[in-house]
Amino acid sequence: MSDPAFASTVSGLAALAAVTFVAGAVNAVAGGGTILTFPVLSAILPDGPARLVIANATSTIGLWPGAVAASWAYRRERDGQPPWARWLLVPSVAGAVVGSLLVLVLPPSWFAACVPWLILVAAVAFALQPQLARIVPAAPASDDVPGAAQPTATRLLVAGGLQFLVAVYGGYFGAGIGILMLAVLGVLGLGDIHRVNAVKNVLGMAINGAAAGLFAGGALWTASWGAQTVSWPHVAVMAAAAVAGGIAGAQVARRLPAPLVRRAVALIGFALAGYYFLKR
Repeated sequence: MSDPAFASTVSGLAALAAVTFVAGAVNAVAGGGTILTFPVLSAILPDGPARLVIANATSTIGLWPGAVAASWAYRRERDGQPPWARWLLVPSVAGAVVGSLLVLVLPPSWFAACVPWLILVAAVAFALQPQLARIVPAAPASDDVPGAAQPTATRLLVAGGLQFLVAVYGGYFGAGIGILMLAVLGVLGLGDIHRVNAVKNVLGMAINGAAAGLFAGGALWTASWGAQTVSWPHVAVMAAAAVAGGIAGAQVARRLPAPLVRRAVALIGFALAGYYFLKR
């Protein structure tokens, strides 16, 4: 006779693996996978006062390997990227560390009130970028990298500041940071959506990696005095599924026409914003 508790655990892990695969694929294209994994973890983790905290940390750590896989899958699109694009890693990591630390001091309601508006503004800005490009002066072409632009120092400074704020939000909560980054990166003249996505995936990997590292370190420290903030068995299941989903999502997206991917990203952004407006 089968054990109902064991059957429930197995079905829960299977559901988590399936949802994480989809989340990894969505993250590789646009971002927003957290809204898929967080509710599932909240439903299958043991009930308790720290259940949502554990779900948030587990989701962040479990999805990070998928971000690494998606970044690797887009490696060809990063060939020939201008050297200044690498400097965006600095505000990405710094902002993620700040955002992760803010989890300890700020009430979740502060960011929860801003989430739908942030994603909606980013989705609108991303969807209208082709039209805005006809109005806003384009960045001058780069002499060193064919097909890329060389933004002005002011434009780079503004983009770095915005990227820092996106990373703070990413370290604190994170759902929809892909849409926000695509909106920021789109004005820098990096190329079509595939080339922009390649940079976005590296920056997202850095943001999620910094947050996951802090969460993991905190989990090990709290475990030393008997508290739990991460469910490592669920992390293991998510990591494997996220890697598979990240590679699959990247491979499919890279083979689609750039305009179609742009419309899909915008659609995901509007769906994310709608989800959070309805949730509130």
